[in-house]
Amino acid sequence: MRTDVRHLTGTTGTTHATGLPAVRTLRNLGILAHVDAGKTTVTERILFLTGTIHKRGEVHEGTAFTDCHPQERERGITISAAAVSCTWDGHRINLIDTPGHVDFADEVERSLRVLDGAVAVFDAVAGVEPQSESVWRQADRHGVPRIAFVNKLDRAGADLDAAVASIRERLHPAPLAVQLPIGCEDGFVGVVDLLTMRALTWDDGPEGDGYREGPVPEGLLAEAGRRRRQLDETVAGLHPGALEEYCEHAALSAATLAGALRDLTRSGEAVVVLCGSAYRNRGIEPLLSAVVAYLPSPLDVPAVRGNPVGTSTGTRDAATAGSGEEERPADPDGPLTALVFKVTVSSTGRLTYLRVYAGTLRQGDTVLDAGSGRTERIARILRVQADRRTEVGTAVAGDIVAVVGVKAARAGATLCAPTAPLVLEPTVAAEPVVTVAVEARRSVDSDRLATALARLAEEDPSLVVRTDPETGQRVLSGLGELHLEVAVERIRREQGLEVSVGRPQVSHRETVGRGVSGLVYRHVKQDGGAGQFAHVVLDVAPLDVDPAGPDGGAVEGFVFASAVTGGRVPREYVQAVEAGCRDALADGPLGGHPVTGLRVTLTDGATHPKDSSDLAFRTAGRLALREALRASRMVLLEPVAEVTVTVPQEAVGAVLGDLAARRGRVQGSAPRGGTAVVTAVVPLAELFGYATGLRSRTQGRGTFTTRPAGYAPAPAAR
Repeated sequence: MRTDVRHLTGTTGTTHATGLPAVRTLRNLGILAHVDAGKTTVTERILFLTGTIHKRGEVHEGTAFTDCHPQERERGITISAAAVSCTWDGHRINLIDTPGHVDFADEVERSLRVLDGAVAVFDAVAGVEPQSESVWRQADRHGVPRIAFVNKLDRAGADLDAAVASIRERLHPAPLAVQLPIGCEDGFVGVVDLLTMRALTWDDGPEGDGYREGPVPEGLLAEAGRRRRQLDETVAGLHPGALEEYCEHAALSAATLAGALRDLTRSGEAVVVLCGSAYRNRGIEPLLSAVVAYLPSPLDVPAVRGNPVGTSTGTRDAATAGSGEEERPADPDGPLTALVFKVTVSSTGRLTYLRVYAGTLRQGDTVLDAGSGRTERIARILRVQADRRTEVGTAVAGDIVAVVGVKAARAGATLCAPTAPLVLEPTVAAEPVVTVAVEARRSVDSDRLATALARLAEEDPSLVVRTDPETGQRVLSGLGELHLEVAVERIRREQGLEVSVGRPQVSHRETVGRGVSGLVYRHVKQDGGAGQFAHVVLDVAPLDVDPAGPDGGAVEGFVFASAVTGGRVPREYVQAVEAGCRDALADGPLGGHPVTGLRVTLTDGATHPKDSSDLAFRTAGRLALREALRASRMVLLEPVAEVTVTVPQEAVGAVLGDLAARRGRVQGSAPRGGTAVVTAVVPLAELFGYATGLRSRTQGRGTFTTRPAGYAPAPAAR
């Protein structure tokens, strides 16, 4: 029997400008993956099969629907998170295609903040890759339930079992494979659904729509039965309700198994694993059905929590809920509560992307930016399809939409009803690690450059623009070399500016190699009237380190403790000393870099009945720690990155030699399908221009990925 996909789902490709579906039938999900795992191709096939687009685009041809930025099409990678909407089986799916490159990880972070679920895409040959692990940990931090899709099963060397094993070993959930591939590599034609024990096969038709459902092939019956029994046993061991049925019948019904898989997915105890080949249109329909069946709706996730205006920032984590917090369930009739997660600015205006958590947003409404106290008017509400928009009249709880008319709200801002103000936990931008000096080649373009840089920083909070106080240069900081390269190219293309870029500089840190004990500092100031008096005694020591850690033993952080007894320094003054010490961490004695990786203990002190105050002890803490750092042996730290290089076997020697020349520490090398995968930790400053060098040493066949690995001692401090 041949199944026609569009008839099955009843979709027509409309964007539902009116008649919004119920919150229960809504799914907000992201597509997460390592670069080149096929994430954008999966998104493209989802849009095609749901009738949202009527022609399949390809990443390698620069025609992918969600890669709407010119640089995305040229480079073949996703740079900016793209939001789209589609329908499947009576459910509306708001989908965000996120970048897979580490330099754009902040886009992933901001997207995950507003998502209820995600599909993690893995390469069937490579399994879990470095950025796969990074985005998985990001999803862990936000508590986002996931299902896994092992892609590219038609490639040479594809192995579903190996990919599932890598998920188990490196990501640590219980992977539950619910499909068995039919055929391998180029002969991959379909899957066996282990819940229904039916075979789904696809043809290589010109449109690729539809699949055939039939009995399990004779040669796979025994293996499919074995895997179904193994799946039943594993699920019974994780789910109490399934365990009861399993103990009674030694098997699980399809309905019980599906219900248990849904519960385990939403609790994060397990991850359902599906497989296919997005490029060849195989496995996408079951993936969409799994999204609807297993991932939560806005009603299935914990109600968002926040703090009334005037108190500290709210949080969505129920475990940290305080007495001052307020809960807002996903109720369209409740007070409006929405979070801005993305802003785009162009010559045609400002577009603000937001997730509505509670209430209903209507065109013409006046809303409050709870953080700034500014009111904004919603001129238009748009349903976004990548670079296309359809105007809608309202957005209800659970919706992800874009609005026109908001003038000043930045990513992380809470927009709410003026009569019920609430501040949600904002998104926090990643700390920049790479810096370049940017100058206009013509002095008359200096103001235009400043405006262009400010616009970039408004769109991307991980880009930081500042003026160097010593050189007067405009400095642009970001998360990596590619991140800055893309930003500068946007200025050249969109603004028509000729820009000069200096060599990137990395952000160093300083830490304590050997501290001091019993440093005494007395702050006395008398200039008429009430004076200032504070007496403190500090111990400064490095934090404990793990010499075997990936960053070579360098530790980030600051710990303050008080060992004062007898009330010699009152508690409120202890807090002031800590605040002063934190002030002193902004610039260290070696080169004015931030200081990290130290423990400060207040051991003694004294007060004056009249002249002691919070200000006096804060000043004493700041000056005392600065003096202590000058007396300590300080170590300069530089940012390092974990580099994974995939090269032909014959080029391994040249690549290892080049990594050594770049002060890299090789951590391992392993064969993989005729190539070698080399992992090393390399100083970030040594990676500038590495792509060009790697291409020349491998005749263009080598690839590499990086991810931040903390800080390590710089050569001058070793």
